[in-house]
Amino acid sequence: MRAVTHATWPALAAALTLALTACAGGGSDSSAEGGDAVLSAVWGDPQNPLEPANTNEVQGGKVLGMIFRGLKRYDPMTGKAQNAVAEDITTTDSQNFTVRIKKGWKFSNGEPVTAHSFVDAWNYGASAKNNQKNAYFFGYIDGYDKVHPDSGKQTADTLSGLKIVDDHTFTVRLSQKFSTFPDTLGYVAFAPLPKAFFDDHDAWLNKPVGNGPYSIESYKRGSEMRLRTWDAYPGRDKAHNGGVDLKVYTDNNTAYTDLLAGNLDVVDDVPAQQLKNVGTDLAGRYLNTPAGLIQTLSFPFYDKDWNTAGAAKIRKGLSMAINRDQITKTIFQNTRTPATDWTSPVLGEEGGYKKGLCGDACTYDPAGARKLIEEGGGIPGGQIKITYNADTGSHREWVDAVCNSINNALGNDKACAGNPVGTFADFRNLVGQNKLTGPFRTGWQMDYPLVQNFLQPLYYTGAPSNDGKWSNRDFDQLVDRANAETDPKKAVQLFQQAEGVLRDDMGTVPLWYQNGSAGWSERLSHVTLDAFSVPVYDEIKVG
Repeated sequence: MRAVTHATWPALAAALTLALTACAGGGSDSSAEGGDAVLSAVWGDPQNPLEPANTNEVQGGKVLGMIFRGLKRYDPMTGKAQNAVAEDITTTDSQNFTVRIKKGWKFSNGEPVTAHSFVDAWNYGASAKNNQKNAYFFGYIDGYDKVHPDSGKQTADTLSGLKIVDDHTFTVRLSQKFSTFPDTLGYVAFAPLPKAFFDDHDAWLNKPVGNGPYSIESYKRGSEMRLRTWDAYPGRDKAHNGGVDLKVYTDNNTAYTDLLAGNLDVVDDVPAQQLKNVGTDLAGRYLNTPAGLIQTLSFPFYDKDWNTAGAAKIRKGLSMAINRDQITKTIFQNTRTPATDWTSPVLGEEGGYKKGLCGDACTYDPAGARKLIEEGGGIPGGQIKITYNADTGSHREWVDAVCNSINNALGNDKACAGNPVGTFADFRNLVGQNKLTGPFRTGWQMDYPLVQNFLQPLYYTGAPSNDGKWSNRDFDQLVDRANAETDPKKAVQLFQQAEGVLRDDMGTVPLWYQNGSAGWSERLSHVTLDAFSVPVYDEIKVG
């Protein structure tokens, strides 16, 4: 960002731990030593094929983060946006940007990375014809309303705000000022795509080709994806191992057991049941670090029962019936912190986090909860069922605890119950198809370390991750004003005002901020988690 001539957000400062351990055997099908050895890590099948503009969940994001590099990359230690493929990104007015890309970058199939690689990929991602989940991220580029109209017929195939100057230069014109636009360009939706993607789309989807430090060797859904180090990778962050085998697990307790048995090298979500003993089990091979993660409960605003005049009181009452302090201590052993706003403490107060913004709505108050729910007309149907995926994340334990808290607060042991769905992919499909009739678990792992990213993609009208379809004109207008601000302090104030609108309507219920956690085998060293709680796979050494 140093070459950009506009104000930037304060850099995220997340202290991450570097852990060094001794070497031993087991955990991989590779007998190679040192830099050629392959490690194995826990994984879950992604919801969709691995198109950069169509992946907005963690499991797919892990892979795309390994096989792609965009214009920017977020520093694993600080979260700061740094140039990757970009030589520089400059502007004089925070609305028109000139992007110059470095020479010498290639995709793993040998194709050069050019300005066309980015412009063609962004046009594809934005087009309504291609139905990409992350299309919204291109919404500030001029012409988006023509390629992805809110209603009516699509009248253009390309964004008028993108112009190619030469093979290594293109320009971007936004529809309004967006001072931090360059800082968003490390998000995977903005990754370049090779010609092979467009020439034979089906073949590419079967074996995606990127420009990152790893390439995909094979993938068997429900079982394993094998990634191998790309020796010709031109970036500075070359892999220090021979590759990563991502193994699919539908139960993170099984993954943890396999880690202890030497059949798996990395678990990046230690199950809640093991948190009491993980330090002893792994003898120091364990990380618990702050990360840009928040867990929430969302509501189906497309269901009339949750969109009535009294429903806001019901939502607030349910929030006040949840004993966050007790749950984070007993279930999560203090690896979670009760949420008091809708962002994350890792941003810092200067970056937009405001402790206590949620106020009474996030404070356990059984009497107040009963009063509000009664005033709102009572729980729709007499009972809520919290839907969640049961395969990863220890969700069953905390959903049961949340329901017990609600039932105790309301004096009704049938007021709340869990509604498990077998797999993450099936759960996300229900969410995406608007098929839920009650609250459901939602979590957010930041795409980039800006306060904007905790609010706009989740709560702006029509936003890609606005799973509950909450909509508020005042919120939208405040976000638009904040994005146009070149003064970071004023922008933060506007975003916090938007949060106040979200709070007053209780668009979602914030539960807790989540630390990143990871455990690893004796074979590994240099294990770290980035500010997004994802293992920095390319830095891990084996043996």
